[in-house]
Amino acid sequence: MPAQSATQSEKAVQSQKAMQARNAMQASPAALQHRGQPEEAPEERSWHDQANCLGVDPDLFFPERGASTREAKEVCRGCVVREACLEYALSNGEKFGIWGGMSERERRRLRRARALARRGLGPTGAASA
Repeated sequence: MPAQSATQSEKAVQSQKAMQARNAMQASPAALQHRGQPEEAPEERSWHDQANCLGVDPDLFFPERGASTREAKEVCRGCVVREACLEYALSNGEKFGIWGGMSERERRRLRRARALARRGLGPTGAASA
């Protein structure tokens, strides 16, 4: 029986992560075409209309843990609103998916580096001269 409860526990964790990814996906440019009304004002949303991912399956931008992000990043590579998308994700604390061509881990590193720069610290945490 312990093996069965571990499987049920793993399924519960996977289900929770999938629900969180779906919630995050609701705000992604790729998912906007499936929504009735956007949450942002039209002037804040204009970059979405120019995104390369508009019309692309949103699931591509929310890969399973350990799955490749290459295809999603390839869509982002030549996107004219890539920076706006990345800034949107950073300012809204998006924890899941590919935004502006960056994964969750890459965005976390960028946030950390920006926070250190604001405090006048280098990447090692030492004050810069």
